[in-house]
Amino acid sequence: MASTVYQVGDSAGWTSMGGVDYQDWAADKNFHAGDTLVFNYNIQFHNVKQVTSQDFETCNATSPIATYTSGSDAINILERLGHVYFICGFPGHCQAGQEIDILVSPITSGPSPAHWPLSSRSSASSDLYFNKLYWTLGVLALCLSQLAY
Repeated sequence: MASTVYQVGDSAGWTSMGGVDYQDWAADKNFHAGDTLVFNYNIQFHNVKQVTSQDFETCNATSPIATYTSGSDAINILERLGHVYFICGFPGHCQAGQEIDILVSPITSGPSPAHWPLSSRSSASSDLYFNKLYWTLGVLALCLSQLAY
């Protein structure tokens, strides 16, 4: 499965102006490990900070996991399964809605379990088990790596 590049906010980019609802923007997309998020913005007025869920909920930009300031940041979400949170660190921007919660799912291939033929469900079940196991281990690794910060 090929990775996808997403421009956050589409043509509006990453801004606190223009009425972009970033949660609505993300809601109809399926983000997978290996995809890239591109944040385009004016560096005089914005930045991108990856934060924890707690800092996302409170719009706290003082202890980011990572800070991006190029104005055209391409962030590869490889190895980041689960929720990844981004906010603008400029005062008042996160509170005004310049924040986004990205849910990264593992890459899956083939039909969903509901469409598997009955005769292949036993081996498909073990494949599903290992896919879930790898996803769980990836999320655990992410959580442990964040504890190091």
